[in-house]
Amino acid sequence: MKFIKWLLIVLSVLVLAFFLGGKSFLREQTKKNSPEKSATYSKNGMNLNVQYSSPFKKDRVIFGELVPYNTVWRTGANEPTTFSTDTKIHLGGKSLAAGRYSVWTIPGKQNWNIILNSEIPDWGVTILSGGKETTRNPDTDVLEVTVPVQEIPTPIESFTINFEEKEQLYLSLAWDSTKVSVPINN
Repeated sequence: MKFIKWLLIVLSVLVLAFFLGGKSFLREQTKKNSPEKSATYSKNGMNLNVQYSSPFKKDRVIFGELVPYNTVWRTGANEPTTFSTDTKIHLGGKSLAAGRYSVWTIPGKQNWNIILNSEIPDWGVTILSGGKETTRNPDTDVLEVTVPVQEIPTPIESFTINFEEKEQLYLSLAWDSTKVSVPINN
């Protein structure tokens, strides 16, 4: 009985040590391979911000292999990507209230579904799944739009999100030879 008691105490101390120090160490290590980046847009009465971690291609096939088709992706690495707006906007023709949202995508060969969710989990995937299962709660999705895939001639090494102004404003996500753009309006 004493052995079980001591074993439980030792395990509790190890778990506590992991959550107090080990978790931040692991997070710091993953950011070396997928650095934090941001994109901002402040014009026309809109203040938009995207925070994300940018993994690298590293001679891998990205979409269809590393990031499977027709499966929810946390859209980047490490913590979920976030999208913030301080005013009501229209994203892909759908209304979005001011706020901060997690960004999830379902990449496909021809189209992507872009999903904004009101919850922002601590990490984007479950550790026990080896990163294959997301922590997204579909019940808290606030917006979902479908956008077509654009093939780009020169592969992009690092996953990139930015705002592009052409005939209108777009939120663009690009990596490898794939790009998707979501129209944004007031």
